[in-house]
Amino acid sequence: MRMINRTSLGGLLGASALATAMLAGSPASAAQQGPVDLTAQAKPAAAKPVAQPPKATSPAPAPTSAPAPAPGPSPTASPTGTATTAAAAPPAALPAPPPLAHWTVADAQALFAAIKGIGSEGLTPADYEPAKLAATLAKGESADLDTLASRLFVWLAEDLRDGRTPMAARVQWFAVDPDQDLHPNAQLLAQATETHDVPGVLASLAPTHPDYALLRDMLAKARDPRQIAMIKANMDRWRWLARDMGLQYLIINVPEQELRLTVNNKVIRTYRAIVGKPGKTATPQLAEQVKNVVFNPTWTVPQSIVVGEGLGKRLIASPASAKRQGYVATKAADGTITVVQQPGETNSLGRVKLDMPNEHAIYIHDTPNRNLFALPERALSHGCIRAERATELAMTMAILGADLPPETAVEYNLSGKYTKVPMTKPWPVYITYFTVARDVNGLMRSFGDLYARDAPVITSFTQPRALHTDQRKSTEAIIKLDNPL
Repeated sequence: MRMINRTSLGGLLGASALATAMLAGSPASAAQQGPVDLTAQAKPAAAKPVAQPPKATSPAPAPTSAPAPAPGPSPTASPTGTATTAAAAPPAALPAPPPLAHWTVADAQALFAAIKGIGSEGLTPADYEPAKLAATLAKGESADLDTLASRLFVWLAEDLRDGRTPMAARVQWFAVDPDQDLHPNAQLLAQATETHDVPGVLASLAPTHPDYALLRDMLAKARDPRQIAMIKANMDRWRWLARDMGLQYLIINVPEQELRLTVNNKVIRTYRAIVGKPGKTATPQLAEQVKNVVFNPTWTVPQSIVVGEGLGKRLIASPASAKRQGYVATKAADGTITVVQQPGETNSLGRVKLDMPNEHAIYIHDTPNRNLFALPERALSHGCIRAERATELAMTMAILGADLPPETAVEYNLSGKYTKVPMTKPWPVYITYFTVARDVNGLMRSFGDLYARDAPVITSFTQPRALHTDQRKSTEAIIKLDNPL
């Protein structure tokens, strides 16, 4: 009978418990509801201006309310010299004709009330021209009321559905929000005016994640202007994501440096995470899907190390040394040397890898240096996410996402051989950036602004509302590192 080592046994027991809890739809350990710990934030640094945002898809405001360009950083280059940088996205397409609906006085009054009370959602009533709407309302039903109310409703719906922050201020935000496809402007407008339920349609756009509701409660009690600004910025970040994030998913909060396995918006288990170093290897924000669970992965060593540090020449010159260190080095006819680290305890990816194909080459993996998870600050990687207890996490994913029997997961783990298990069920992964959120104990608190990404968002709220475009993600250059860790 094959012996099961302690790591694999622990991973199996943890994975089995998690799988049972998730199938039952209940958390392994309930998050506590407790007092708020929102520490004071430093005053945001001035952000550098960037180019004017692309052309708008929503109706243009009067010239007096034209927004200034939103701040944001310039594209960065690869730290290794071997990264490939993709071209920026093309300008947004020209807008379609704005939707128009007939507005009764009662429906327009409901819209006016929604605008006046929208501060509770972290938005600014003045953005939606309440005085102008009131003046037009006083004249009764008219073509002017239809035009104005339709435009203001669309603006409000867009901000509740997609977020108010202009894309230029969403630094390294590549998590595409599908909500405008699922709930287009014209559909929302028709629903609101035909059912005569303007408040209900607007309320239906709020994010379903519990943290959003907790932030809204905090906003109602906050008095410090800096805290209010932080809360509003983080409420808006939830609107940048899909309103419904799915039945089960992984979510990583980069400033907190934690990964959560979540079912029905309940946290089943948390894992400490190692994230990208600030600067050129900062972890981008993504919304992807785990496609494969890889047991005993190999690691292709970046050319920055193979060539830049001379590893390739040394290993080619000494095959015995290469074998002893767990490398396979090959030299092509053109002289190019490729070095692949074989599976094993010293492999840089550890024992498992969660493969989530994306243009940034970011993925989740184990590490042989597990002592690093004890550090309070874990922004140490070249962009990828390293997960604590990664074997447990990978086994859980394989059991639930690929219907892999637990004993087979252990067998694959112990085999020492590269084994890729394709996922048969969707499993989203959200790499997010929240500086006010629940911590691992369920308490709402603030986290350090690791990559200095709060200032552009906060600054955008002090400027006139920017028109929405069809742009879904940042236009910053994509930095694809060569097999980052």
